[in-house]
Amino acid sequence: MLDRFLRAWLGSWPSTARTGLTVVGSPRREQPRWDGGEQRALGVSDAAGNGVLSVPPGSVDAVAELVAATAPGDLEATLAARLPGLVGRPEQVFFTGVFRWSEAPAAMEDAGEWEPSDGPGIPDWLRPFPGDVLIAREPGTGAYLAGVGLKPHDPTGVEISVGTEERARGRGLARRLVTRAARRIVQARAVPIYLHDPANTASAHVAVASGFPDLGWKIHALAGNA
Repeated sequence: MLDRFLRAWLGSWPSTARTGLTVVGSPRREQPRWDGGEQRALGVSDAAGNGVLSVPPGSVDAVAELVAATAPGDLEATLAARLPGLVGRPEQVFFTGVFRWSEAPAAMEDAGEWEPSDGPGIPDWLRPFPGDVLIAREPGTGAYLAGVGLKPHDPTGVEISVGTEERARGRGLARRLVTRAARRIVQARAVPIYLHDPANTASAHVAVASGFPDLGWKIHALAGNA
């Protein structure tokens, strides 16, 4: 299931082991993503550093030449310095994060209820997500405590984003929301994805508790402005 998603999301994924990061061109890098924004460069690599870096078709040769000429130990820094310009977005920032997925979400009690993302009492960060979002509220008052939004990158793979109000932390809400959302994704015959900054230890703890192990895989992408 993961291979199917990566082939759709990146434009290619090797069926057999390859060495290093393979650069491929995909029309999806020139098309709007789930939120209407763009993703001019996107990659995934496994624990050995093997994987795919997807870029616009017109940028393949230049990016492939850069990757081939760079020692593996220097690749991340080189991509951070040169990749934005090579794909026509010099103002953006290249980053590497932790890439997790789950084949078996943890078994724990459900939390929250599914609500329309444009409904009342939904925090601003959850409103861009299409369809329903999963919301945990304070019993009695109905005040927002925590929520999950789903990023439908492809029908075969959906990313989970979670946020918890500071006053509600320590109750286990985030992990219960994530597992409930992950089960919904699995039931839809897609793979649940969880991405986070390597420095975000709180997010890492939620991921592990929810059944998303860290297998050493990484996500590589461009985002925002410098």
